[in-house]
Amino acid sequence: MSNHNTTAQERPSFFAKESSIAGPGFNRWMVPPAALAVHLCIGQAYAFSVFNAPLSKVIGITKSAPDDWALTTLGWIFSIAIFFLGLSAAFAGKWLEKVGPRRTMFTAACCFGGGLIVSALGVKTHQIWMLYAGYGVLGGIGLGLGYVSPVSTLIRWFPDRRGMATGMAIMGFGGGAMIAAPLSVALMKHFATDASVGVTETFVVMGVLYFISMTIGALAIRIPAPDWKPAGWTPPAQTSKMITQNNVHIDQALKTPQFYLLWLVLFLNVTAGIGVLGQASVMIQESFKGSVTAAAAAGFVGLLSLFNMGGRFVWASASDMLGRKNTYFLFFAVGAILYYLVPSFASAGNIVLFVVAYGVILSFYGGGFATVPAYLADIFGTAFVGGIHGRLLTAWAAAGIAGPVLVNYIRAYQVEHGVTGGAAYASTLYLMAALLVVGFICNFLIRPVDVKHHMSAGNAQAGALAN
Repeated sequence: MSNHNTTAQERPSFFAKESSIAGPGFNRWMVPPAALAVHLCIGQAYAFSVFNAPLSKVIGITKSAPDDWALTTLGWIFSIAIFFLGLSAAFAGKWLEKVGPRRTMFTAACCFGGGLIVSALGVKTHQIWMLYAGYGVLGGIGLGLGYVSPVSTLIRWFPDRRGMATGMAIMGFGGGAMIAAPLSVALMKHFATDASVGVTETFVVMGVLYFISMTIGALAIRIPAPDWKPAGWTPPAQTSKMITQNNVHIDQALKTPQFYLLWLVLFLNVTAGIGVLGQASVMIQESFKGSVTAAAAAGFVGLLSLFNMGGRFVWASASDMLGRKNTYFLFFAVGAILYYLVPSFASAGNIVLFVVAYGVILSFYGGGFATVPAYLADIFGTAFVGGIHGRLLTAWAAAGIAGPVLVNYIRAYQVEHGVTGGAAYASTLYLMAALLVVGFICNFLIRPVDVKHHMSAGNAQAGALAN
């Protein structure tokens, strides 16, 4: 009996980190699809706005009734979800490194899929707090865990192409909305009746589908053995001071100036992009009044989404050749110039240059998200990069508030003082250019981490496996 118990205790559970270590001969190219199975699902968050109008007519069906939810009330669902994305990514970082990606990704599947189910019940009973708690809190936790969980795994599988590997997964987050938006509309149309707008049933179907897809990703994910290296690849000599061969513990990283400089780099890059992304449709219509219809503006928003998604893969991959620091120099320098020029393009009526400029700017926005995990691995090593990345994503949460506030309130101030059309955005765009100049300076100040923060090789390996 004692031998049987000992054997049972020694055998790790299926979701234990040790159980997900790949065996000899495992093909590392099986890992990016597992990561995409999660990121394509949680990318649905970018398409949540397609539910706002139907949710404002749950009672009235064809038009909003007095007891229906206002759009301002519904807007908090997405804001809460993004807030909890940043919060969960920051606080679950150490847990992620301890339990590994499989358990974390499965937990994300339960939270995100479950959040949609709870939200469906909230729509059915017309309780807004259930949508806040369901999609906002529970779903937001799923977003955060699902976002960071595959990143450190991909970096360890692709030490030769860190940027490309993380770019593949994070591109999925940018592209998830392109699947979710038409799927959501099609499902609501299918389930709509004279007594229902179809949101309840759509939430249930999507919750189940996303849970299944994310669970498949969790089951398929594997981590490399501690000493694994790609066949025929040897770690390069310390050719760049900006790529360390050492590791910094997740808690120690918070004691370095590099962490806070990288936090500002991400915050400033995201702030400059996210505010514009949220107002893109209105901005192009006001900048070219009479020549851009609402339908054309919607096409412009779709085009920006393509640039956002493509930039995540293209720029992250390019950073493997350019270097992470140089890639961010490009984001900030070219981005600042384009922001400065956009008002001139609008006043000259040059819609082609206006669209191209914003396309490039949004590619930098997406590229910043996808490049930063590899930048962190270069600076702090790979042992705790998932957890450090999670804590850095608080910059995203902060930028998600700062960007839209800057765009909306400065525009409102300009309109109150008689400035109309595209000119109402000029001051905002000049401010965005200035923020990118500050980001350029922060990036310039990043130096290799002081050796006093490095872990010993043995401690780093043990920590990555057992912490």
